[in-house]
Amino acid sequence: MQKKTKLLTIILVAILTLTVGVALGFLMGKRSSGPKDLVQMGEASVKQLYSCGMHPEIIQEGPGNCPVCGMKLTPIKSASAGTTKPKGERKIKYWRAPMDPTYISDKAGKSPMGMDLIPVYEDEIAEGAIFIDPVTVQNMGLRTAPVKTGNLTRTIRTVGHIDYDEKKLYIINTKIAGWIEKLYVNTTGEVVEKGQPLLELYSPELVSTQEEYLTSLKGYQELKDSPFKEAREGALELLNSSRRRLEYWDINEDQIRRLEQTGEVKKTLTIYSLTKGVVIHKNAIEGGYVKAGSDLFRIADLSTVWVLATIYEYELPYIKLGQKATITLPYVPGETFEGKLTYIYPYLSQKTRDVKVRLEFSNPGFKLKPDMYTNVVIESELSGERTLIPEEAVIRSGKREIVFVDIGEGKYTPREIITGVSGEGGVLAVKEGLLPNEVVVVSAQFMLDSESKTQEAIQKMIKAKMDTSKEVEVERIPVIKKEEEHVHEGAQLEVKNLNLTPEKKAEYAEEVYTCPMDEHSHILQVGPGKCPECGMDLVPITETDRDVYTCPMEEHHHILSNVPGKCPECGMELIKLESKKRSK
Repeated sequence: MQKKTKLLTIILVAILTLTVGVALGFLMGKRSSGPKDLVQMGEASVKQLYSCGMHPEIIQEGPGNCPVCGMKLTPIKSASAGTTKPKGERKIKYWRAPMDPTYISDKAGKSPMGMDLIPVYEDEIAEGAIFIDPVTVQNMGLRTAPVKTGNLTRTIRTVGHIDYDEKKLYIINTKIAGWIEKLYVNTTGEVVEKGQPLLELYSPELVSTQEEYLTSLKGYQELKDSPFKEAREGALELLNSSRRRLEYWDINEDQIRRLEQTGEVKKTLTIYSLTKGVVIHKNAIEGGYVKAGSDLFRIADLSTVWVLATIYEYELPYIKLGQKATITLPYVPGETFEGKLTYIYPYLSQKTRDVKVRLEFSNPGFKLKPDMYTNVVIESELSGERTLIPEEAVIRSGKREIVFVDIGEGKYTPREIITGVSGEGGVLAVKEGLLPNEVVVVSAQFMLDSESKTQEAIQKMIKAKMDTSKEVEVERIPVIKKEEEHVHEGAQLEVKNLNLTPEKKAEYAEEVYTCPMDEHSHILQVGPGKCPECGMDLVPITETDRDVYTCPMEEHHHILSNVPGKCPECGMELIKLESKKRSK
């Protein structure tokens, strides 16, 4: 009996030992194969797509040949190639407006439309970027430049011609008819001084007026002590009338005083120059007869001259009154004259589409001669600091302006910007779309643009194929009743639950109609009608126990839904549409 018991014990121990060994072996094998399996699963989850260089619509998983031309398929580069998802807390790159992606800011705030700015994370930018390996970047000759801030300067170069200063042009004429007895200035171009005699004019009318003045002067001297007031005042009035007549004919005070002192009537009237200048026109001939009002001389003061220049209308933002300007003359090489801009004419030339400006220069030595052509340079500096980039970095398509931003690690992302005026040195001001210290591509960006459009087209084709494959499945999804519906925060509503007719907007819940059938509660519209699914008459939403939601933006009140969620047009949270009674 003892032998049997001992033998049974040995058998049980052996079976137990064998069972434990098998279990340990299984666990050890599973543990050693776990990481390998996980690696294989991770590798299988990342599928490499291949496409034909001649036929980009050909896309497949794995290598092979193009079924159209037979070329070897090439792998499609993605932004995630060679990169990993950032770990830890996500870093915000900048903030942008939800309705205007070109409006960005380096801090949180409100957009021009009053909406909250939304953050754009660095990993989100990386996912939408183009990845170019360093060798390809070097072969492309790709260059970058930082976004800077500073003042914008602009140099305007044009041509002009010298003209007389219109404020210093004088015309010498006579107010009485007569004959020129003697001419003191007899040539055009002669320089005259102020007060210099120009000619002597004989006029019989002037002689008789002088005699009349002497007679009235003698009569006043005889009657000034008369006891009769009327006689004294009459003699004085006659004297003053004769004197005014001489003054009106430009007989100066010295000539009238000499006439009073000598009592001698002078045969001729001497006409003097009113200014210092150059005779630019002479119409007086010695011995000739002139009528009253005839122009005898034109005299121009050339101490200052005008330069009339033209600039294009797009250069108007760069000029203002008082700006300094310089001119150079072909016949005086190396010499520069400095002046200032004194007037901008308020009209454009209809044919040439340019604007005339007036510059004023001092003219010592009369080097600046009227009707000369000059080279004009106007340097301007616009006030205030601006965000500046090289002008060659911008890709203009006619409708929008694009730059490529270098976000590091061989990744480049396109960004739409709004530009302003350009400046000296090939720089361009940016109003919206870029922040200081970002880096933009200034060469080979057209290759990046081509690659970006190619990848965009590929992604659209992939999405179209996926949508086509799921179209039948989507049609088979049953309608969910209202009490079973649940929309997660941030989820987008399906279009079938919305009335997307901008012409019909709802201000109150009474204006919204729905189907009385609970399974058709997603049928919503503004105004009465028929249910498109069962044909029943629609009823006001206020007659049911259901709620209706719409966008808080007034222009999006045509967005209607029977469940809460986000507006598909602006992304804002939908709000419950109140009734008229409740609003009162």
